[in-house]
Amino acid sequence: MMEKYDFDKVIDRRGTGALKLDMLQEYYGDPDLLPLWVADMDFETPAFITEALHKRLEHSLFGYTVPPEEYWPTVIRWISTHHDWEVRREWLTYIPGIVKGIGMAVNVFVKEDEEVIIQPPVYHPFRLTPLANGRRVVYNPLRMNEDGSYSMDFENLEAVTGEKCRMLILSNPHNPAGIVWDRETLVRLADFCHQRNILVISDEIHCDMVLWNNKHIPFASVSEAAAACSITFGAPSKTFNIAGIVSSYAIVPNSIIRQRFFNWLKANELDAPTVFAPIATIAAFRDGEPWRREMLKYVEGNIDLVTDYCSACLPQIKPLRPQASFLVWLNCRGLGLGHDELVDFFVKKARLALNDGEIFGQGGEGFMRLNVASPRSVIRKALEQLRQAVAEL
Repeated sequence: MMEKYDFDKVIDRRGTGALKLDMLQEYYGDPDLLPLWVADMDFETPAFITEALHKRLEHSLFGYTVPPEEYWPTVIRWISTHHDWEVRREWLTYIPGIVKGIGMAVNVFVKEDEEVIIQPPVYHPFRLTPLANGRRVVYNPLRMNEDGSYSMDFENLEAVTGEKCRMLILSNPHNPAGIVWDRETLVRLADFCHQRNILVISDEIHCDMVLWNNKHIPFASVSEAAAACSITFGAPSKTFNIAGIVSSYAIVPNSIIRQRFFNWLKANELDAPTVFAPIATIAAFRDGEPWRREMLKYVEGNIDLVTDYCSACLPQIKPLRPQASFLVWLNCRGLGLGHDELVDFFVKKARLALNDGEIFGQGGEGFMRLNVASPRSVIRKALEQLRQAVAEL
């Protein structure tokens, strides 16, 4: 019989250095808000990971280490089993975080007078990281469909892509809208970028959190062109709630791109994992499937709760039902508030800390991003606070 995991358990994260709690005062001016912003989960990291770390901690010597032999075979097996993509060992390397990986790739492949394409509204480091590294950012906004979903705008992409564009950063699945990109879209994007010698950085950190029988398709797996022009970033960290144990990896099928990137990482010793990253990764990918399935089912229940509650009690707010991840993109334009008013409303009236849509760039105006990876009682409390605040508008 499958073990029953307790996702209703409320975990007190105070005193653990949890970013989503300890930065409330600095970011929102109030340490007592209900924090539903940072994209980690308020579910306990599963015991099979904790026990693997405990076992290593029993040997109290933490000198220089090499990854266990089963590290990369375990990652390869997981990708094959879950995403039908046969990744070769030589394609893989550790990286010390996906945003860091984006910064590294920008520095290796994009000169200071060259450009990086992003597709807003999208995860804000896609914009901030190239800009902070002195590169120019070109915007190819997603097209909002009538039902609130999004599509890529290839006509605009053609129009904005100049000869200085060297990189496109893809969110696959998409954050914040939770889109699982279909094969046709990915093939078309691969053809476009390959023909123009544009390197695609595909951030696939949410790939193991696909909901309701949707199917994640790795960008590099869709065609020879995609494999030839891409670097894929992945990690078990979102799925198994181990973001603090930096456990990311890069997959690079093309030997020329791979040699250039991997040599740079090796030269700077950025391809060497800490002692705990491989241990946590092996435990997650070896033992984690039953937990992952139950967690996703619970997240689906939370999303249903948000969708049904808004429909019944908050018709001014329209949640986009995500196809992947635990992030719900809330269209709050029906409240009729400007950006500052909307943020002020959520913080001071609803007493909630969410990510405001404008940080995700063009098209994010009037939206808020809600993290529903919390016990259902917490999500209910948040919705009730929001309903009372809207009633007083």
